[in-house]
Amino acid sequence: MNDINYFSDNSDVKDKTVLLRLDLNVPLKDKIIQDDTRIYLSIPFIKKLIEKKAKIIILSHLGRPGGKKVPELSMLPIYKYLKKNLDTNVYFFVGELNSDIKEKFSYQKEGEVILFENIRFFQEETDNDDLFSKKLASLCDIYINDAFSCSHREQA
Repeated sequence: MNDINYFSDNSDVKDKTVLLRLDLNVPLKDKIIQDDTRIYLSIPFIKKLIEKKAKIIILSHLGRPGGKKVPELSMLPIYKYLKKNLDTNVYFFVGELNSDIKEKFSYQKEGEVILFENIRFFQEETDNDDLFSKKLASLCDIYINDAFSCSHREQA
């Protein structure tokens, strides 16, 4: 599986913000990751983006909270895993997508990672809201979808 690579080594992502959609929907029990395979397999690509000095924003989900904040489905355990396994600053964003978001994210430096809280906590994601998609897109220069299992869903 590691032999398949659709991201060119020649891609110039230095100082560009990459919105990276990953499938990190891992099983949790009492907020402890039971199987880290999906996260583990994403680490080399994230490290490649870090090495190329991209600014990385990761979107993912856990479960099906239906647009509601469900503490048991928080991405916090995934954040802790990434923080432990990536040799860079990793931040956890639990805020809202409002008019201040671009300014908040403007402080991100090359090679740093921001993990969004569970994207499915946002009702707009579940409702496939175009404005919500545009707000997310406004945060980045490049969008990479490495979450094929989520690609066919009617969500933002």
